[in-house]
Amino acid sequence: MAYRPKDQQERIIHRLKITKGHLEKVISMVSKDEYCIDILHQLNAVERALKETQSVILENHLKTCATDAIKAGKTDEAIEEIMNVFDKKK
Repeated sequence: MAYRPKDQQERIIHRLKITKGHLEKVISMVSKDEYCIDILHQLNAVERALKETQSVILENHLKTCATDAIKAGKTDEAIEEIMNVFDKKK
């Protein structure tokens, strides 16, 4: 049976634990001087897991904080805050 988290925080923690497991595997592989391509594949798994976690957090923010700000008439501020996150990624 697949794991089913109860709420958003649990979903986020679950995703971060998956990421941690992938990262621990990378550390182990590097320590054991394993094949570089295999390490790169595992690093890709770390990146994917982080991106999935980021998506869950963004979705939660949009459904809660951003929606509340827009309802309170703070649309520009809510949009600017989100855009600033993506501008920092460049």
